[in-house]
Amino acid sequence: MGLPSKRRTASSKKRRASHFAITPVALAKCPQCGKAALAHHACEFCGTYKGKAVIKIKTVKKAVGAKAKATAK
Repeated sequence: MGLPSKRRTASSKKRRASHFAITPVALAKCPQCGKAALAHHACEFCGTYKGKAVIKIKTVKKAVGAKAKATAK
């Protein structure tokens, strides 16, 4: 099995790892609902892409569930 012939210096290691930085996600505004969505992807909230409905979004009743939990206690 091969072994490295020379030690990688700290500056060389940092120079090599400089491309590993995390970049922020580029979000665009959905023209339909106005919420932030990934560019060139269907909106997760309204299910539209380029003005057309492409995904059926199920409506979640979070407010009703939270009220039911509060009254049960």
